[in-house]
Amino acid sequence: MRAFIISTIMLIISGSAHAFDVEDRKVFKGHDGEPVLRIISTADISYFAPMINSFRATRPDVTIDYTVASSTQVMQAIYEEKQPFDLAISSAMDLQIKLANDGYARKHTSYSAQDLPNWAVWNDMVFAFTQEPAGFVISNKLFEGYAIPKNRQELINTLRQNPKKFEGRVGTYDIRKSGAGYLFATQDARASDTYWRLTEVMGTLDPRLYCCASDMIADVVDGTLAIAYNVLASYAEQSPYIDAFTIVLPSDFSTVMLRTMLIPSTSKNPELATSFLNFALSQTHPTETSTMLQTKSLRQAKQSTLTRISLGPGLLVYLDYFKKKHFMEEWENAILQE
Repeated sequence: MRAFIISTIMLIISGSAHAFDVEDRKVFKGHDGEPVLRIISTADISYFAPMINSFRATRPDVTIDYTVASSTQVMQAIYEEKQPFDLAISSAMDLQIKLANDGYARKHTSYSAQDLPNWAVWNDMVFAFTQEPAGFVISNKLFEGYAIPKNRQELINTLRQNPKKFEGRVGTYDIRKSGAGYLFATQDARASDTYWRLTEVMGTLDPRLYCCASDMIADVVDGTLAIAYNVLASYAEQSPYIDAFTIVLPSDFSTVMLRTMLIPSTSKNPELATSFLNFALSQTHPTETSTMLQTKSLRQAKQSTLTRISLGPGLLVYLDYFKKKHFMEEWENAILQE
């Protein structure tokens, strides 16, 4: 679970105070303390530390200042506050595309990116380095005696038939706060009307809404939740309590997110950012068939059920003010039933 810092904390970076909400921060100090690479990311420190440590093994002189924030706060830090981060890493592909499309990312022709499939790079600015599916995380204890749902329709049926059992024990993203949650919701809605039927059913059960996948997983582990919907399998697979739950990639369709990085136009150290970007991409060794840092569940999934979100300007559709407003209102009416 993320080690949260009070969200209103004001951190000083490069001598400039900022107002975006920080969830966590760690400085990986180099031998000399300089140069400093400043990264803002949606990925938990524990999730991304192996990549940082691998890079530091090749560049022990570099200090890496790693800040964790939600995807909407990453967007605010770069787009609104123009903070001088050298790399922005996010699970919200649409917000990353918007940053690049609106002139907030540097173009970079990476030798490592030459081996990337076309779907993993957009306009030499946004680079995917993982594929991570979203699915169900189901409590083994609270589902004892019940069949594990394998798709959304089976989940709908289970929840409808057992409202007392699951009231207050269903969790999902609060898409008003989570950029990744909003991305998953819009992509699910585009893929099938089943999403809205499921959302309405969850809305009758007093669902719990979350900012972060790690919090949902923690609540499944401790018995607060029986099921968490649209959780990234990559986080669930890293839990030390994985024996407490079952990860299901729904057989009707499994939405696959690409985690991406870009070099903000505000970077004060773009050369070092380029070095890290090249290193990260070189670790993935992706091809069209063998994917980039796949999760175990993704490797085992039936490929025909996987729906990879396309990296490109099509993601901007649901960021349109009126379309987003309408989607949010429809979601609130479904999920926040009195």
